[in-house]
Amino acid sequence: MITRDLARYGGRGWSIMRAGVSVVGSLNHDIAVTLDRLPAAGETVAGGPACRGVGGKGANQAVALARLGRHARMVGAVGADAEGVALRAALDAEGIDVADVATVDGPSGTAIVLVHGGESTIVVSAGANDRLDAERVRAAAGTLAQAAAVLVQCEVPDGALVAAAELASGFYVVNPAPARPLPETVLNRADILVPNLTELATLAGGPVPEDLDGIVDLARALRPAAATVVTRGGDGAVVVEPTGVVRVPAVAATLVDATAAGDSFVAALTDALLDGVSLADAARWAARVAAVTVSRPGASASLPRRAEVPA
Repeated sequence: MITRDLARYGGRGWSIMRAGVSVVGSLNHDIAVTLDRLPAAGETVAGGPACRGVGGKGANQAVALARLGRHARMVGAVGADAEGVALRAALDAEGIDVADVATVDGPSGTAIVLVHGGESTIVVSAGANDRLDAERVRAAAGTLAQAAAVLVQCEVPDGALVAAAELASGFYVVNPAPARPLPETVLNRADILVPNLTELATLAGGPVPEDLDGIVDLARALRPAAATVVTRGGDGAVVVEPTGVVRVPAVAATLVDATAAGDSFVAALTDALLDGVSLADAARWAARVAAVTVSRPGASASLPRRAEVPA
């Protein structure tokens, strides 16, 4: 059962710029290279062209929401460098409100993305993202209080996640990626938790589950009275609620680059929930959005607009 009352945020009759969502999270300058295979230690391999673009889980989710028609606001930090200027400009061009993106001394976040066989291996240099502390999030208190939903991830410090949990008055969605243990304040406040298998195991302090029963047991041990949607890549997702379990199959797609698949899933799940659908139906919509995402290269560049998602 979802604990927040979403009725006050409207339903399917809303216009395309429907209820607003705030994203508290990371912004990265991505450098992506496609490889035939990953190098071994000490080895150099040839790669394709270096493609630069907007990334970071927070920025990806904000862009995904904006392209699906939501009014998105970004709460984050960039460096006082050319990359920071470019990141702000790119989000602004998507129609995302960047008034709560702070500019701090030092470099912006950078991610080196190695794409091989459609999957991605990513090295992140946090840069300015590590400077998104509780104080900077509290400076956006008005934004967070007015948002229909607040999304957070784990590429920023715990203090930012805790502050967002305390300030959010709407729906609070936690995507615990990359995997790390989270403060109880964050887990207890989350209306929906959206981990993958590894992240679920990290949070629950158990081994990575190998079957449906294992997924359900871990999810319910972690949050017995709350909802968890566990993503499984090409195996779809599992919706675990106190009253039932639903398996949501992946949508067939040609795998080109899975870099932003999880981000698009979380954003689309939130988008659909704010339209008033069930959690299982929201996960089905999210699977369709993610299928389009993985069929295209890049992080934010791969995220589809609503009209590009098959009915």
